[in-house]
Amino acid sequence: MKRADCEAQTKLALEYYEKAGIVLNEYEKKNIEVIDFGLGKVAEMGLQLLTYINTDRVCAKEMVLGPYQSCLEHKHVPTNGCAGKEETFRCRFGKVYLYVEGEGKKEDIQARLPDSKVSVFHEIVLNPGEQYTIMPETWHWFQAGAEGAVISEFSTRSTDETDIFTDERLVRQPTIEE
Repeated sequence: MKRADCEAQTKLALEYYEKAGIVLNEYEKKNIEVIDFGLGKVAEMGLQLLTYINTDRVCAKEMVLGPYQSCLEHKHVPTNGCAGKEETFRCRFGKVYLYVEGEGKKEDIQARLPDSKVSVFHEIVLNPGEQYTIMPETWHWFQAGAEGAVISEFSTRSTDETDIFTDERLVRQPTIEE
């Protein structure tokens, strides 16, 4: 990902945190992670996140998705003795289209299909104040609606660096180019 794209997405994230009434200190503002999954199309397929805490037992994050930006399909697998991440998403701003395993057909979803492999289409729509819990080893992906979204994540230990993706092209750790 180009440094300019990373900086633009960080600026976007800060604007969205402000819209959602989420106050960040200076350290947090400087530690927003921008993820493009190695595709170089972060505004469409990626996300911005801030990790407040990630211990052996708990994790808390704030995620931002711009308009129609998608976090691509993945699952959290057992890692280093941990059973895999259980996570609860709570929508703070905007609308989130969350897709998990279960009944649902591709042609019936409200989100725009990303330019990436996806296989689950059971749709959960989250508006501000609504939440949903995803159990470990559950395939899922999500996308913001037209106004973007801010999502709080509360989970067990995060080992996202070991996530498994449906699309084998994807990588979790971003590479920043000048």
